Amino acid sequence: MRFLFLGDMVGRTGRNAVFKKLPDLITGLQLDFVVVNGENAANGHGITEKIYLEALDCGVDVVTSGNHVFDHKDTLVYANRVDRFLRPANFPEGTPGRGSSIYIARNGARVLVANVMGRVFMYPDLDDPFGTAEKIVSSCLLGEQADALIFDFHAEATSEKQCFGHFLDSRVSVVVGTHTHVPTADVQILKGGTAYMSDAGMCGDYDSTLGMDKEEPLQRFLSKILRARYEVANGPATICGFAVDISDRTGLAEKVSPLRIGPHLQQILPDFW
Repeated sequence: MRFLFLGDMVGRTGRNAVFKKLPDLITGLQLDFVVVNGENAANGHGITEKIYLEALDCGVDVVTSGNHVFDHKDTLVYANRVDRFLRPANFPEGTPGRGSSIYIARNGARVLVANVMGRVFMYPDLDDPFGTAEKIVSSCLLGEQADALIFDFHAEATSEKQCFGHFLDSRVSVVVGTHTHVPTADVQILKGGTAYMSDAGMCGDYDSTLGMDKEEPLQRFLSKILRARYEVANGPATICGFAVDISDRTGLAEKVSPLRIGPHLQQILPDFW
C-alpha cells in the first residue's frame, strides 16, 4: 500500500498548497491512502467543517488533529456527524467525535487510523497516551481486523514520541509525529518493522516562526512584551510529509521517505514509486 501523511496545515497558504498539489501527487505516485493533520488549517487554530470538506474533495482520506481541535466551537457539532475527522483518542470519555476508525483504501486495504496526543509540555493534559494506544491496538490487530495501522502522535517532546514509536513497534504500520511544525531527520523503519518519523513538519510558509508571521514572536523573545496577536504567515508554502510503502503481506513498512515540496527547504520526493 502506498501511504502518504502530510503534516499540520497552517492557515490559508498551507491548506491551499495541499489542495492544489495533492491531486497530482495522488495520481503521479499512485497513492492508496492519504492522511493530513488539519488542526491549524483555519487561520492557524482549529479547522472548520468547510475546510474539512475541501480536504476530502482534493483526495484526503482522513483528517487528524491535536490540541487545537476544538478552537472552533462548531467542531463540537460536526465532529459527531462526520466520519473522516479524528480528534485525539485520549480525550475524556464523552468528548464529541472519534479518536480512531477503520477506513478502506483505494486498493481495498482496511486501514485503521488513530490520533493520540502526548502529555509532556502539552495542554490540555489528556489521558495516558500509551494506555490509550494499547486499547486501540489490542482491539484491532494488524493482519486480522486491519491490513494497516496508522498512528498520528500529536506531541511536543521528541523523547515521548520516540518512546511511543518503540512501544508500538512491530504492532502498527506507521507512527508519525505532529505538532512541532519542523520536519525531523529521523525517518526510519524501526527494528520491528514500523515506519517512524518524530515530526512530519508543517504544510505552511517556512519564512516564519512555526507558520506564524515572525515579527511578533521575535519581539516577544527580545522584549518579553506581548504587543499583538500571532498572525499566520502567508508567503509561499512548502508541503511536508512522510511517504511509506506498506507491505500488503505483513502490514509493516518496507520503504520510507520524507516528502517536501516548495520553497525554503530542500525538496524531497520518494524515489521508490
